Amino acid sequence: MSELIGLFNLLAPFFGLIGLGFFCGRVVRQPEAGLAWMQFFLIYIALPCLFFRLIADKPLDQLANWPFIAATTVSTFLAFLLAFGTGFRHTPDLPQSVMQGVAGSYSNVGYMGPPLVLGALGAGASAPVVLIFVFDNLLLFSLVPLLMSVAGVEKLSLAATARKILWRILTHPFNVATMLGISASYFHLSLPQAADQMVTWLSGAAAPCALFILGVTVAMRPLWRIPEGVPALVVIKLIVHPVLIWLVLSAIGDFGPVWTYAAITMAALPPALNIFVVATQYNVGVERASACVLIGTLASMVTLAGLLFVIQIGVLPYDLFP
Repeated sequence: MSELIGLFNLLAPFFGLIGLGFFCGRVVRQPEAGLAWMQFFLIYIALPCLFFRLIADKPLDQLANWPFIAATTVSTFLAFLLAFGTGFRHTPDLPQSVMQGVAGSYSNVGYMGPPLVLGALGAGASAPVVLIFVFDNLLLFSLVPLLMSVAGVEKLSLAATARKILWRILTHPFNVATMLGISASYFHLSLPQAADQMVTWLSGAAAPCALFILGVTVAMRPLWRIPEGVPALVVIKLIVHPVLIWLVLSAIGDFGPVWTYAAITMAALPPALNIFVVATQYNVGVERASACVLIGTLASMVTLAGLLFVIQIGVLPYDLFP
């Protein structure tokens, strides 16, 4: 009984903030443009501070676990291919299939991942959380513009697309924060007290703001029908993706319970809100992306709770091939 109470206390704030945002988005009549500054605050200020904080005090040998990086990134790529193939089989349209591939493989690793996984598994999970966040983003935000360029949606040559991808990777605030954190770890640097307090405050603001925005944004999307293929994409995202991670990590080696459970939980998170942002950017599959985020978030209330419960009571082996 105590495990169930602890699980409820862990998950209720996350889904409660999403629900509060959804309620406010439905009841309070504010223009959607009002979210712009809050989104800027999240992406350029709060979340980078959170990732800097997670990395800066970690020994570099924890961040150079290349077998773990390869296993989790390959698993995400396999989930992308599966979702892409599922979409292409029903609708042989490359841009639509690319967006479905993203919906089936891109977890909410920025908004929900760090606070949820660290709350469930402790501070020892911060290194795998950071590695999955960084390399999943590198994978998917390289694949999407490249494939959209091949499909003719991105009106650039392949060389120009490659330069654009590289520039986005180098200048993305999350990646900049990661590099600053690695530098601080390598040189054993500490922030001045005043700056450290600001970073601490901003890190603490990241998760509640992000979850509230997720609820508001979903509430502003049309919800009256479920586009074709959404249930299959949600199953791939919430069930197949974490199973792939579990299988691949077990096959490659013993990464220990904390790292393995962290990776499985990150893969079991619902589809990220960024899926809707990318779909809007390319004007491809916007309705389906919105439905995937909504239904995936609702379904994850059950699947995530079940996963964390079996982890907490010790019935899920972290290594399938000991």
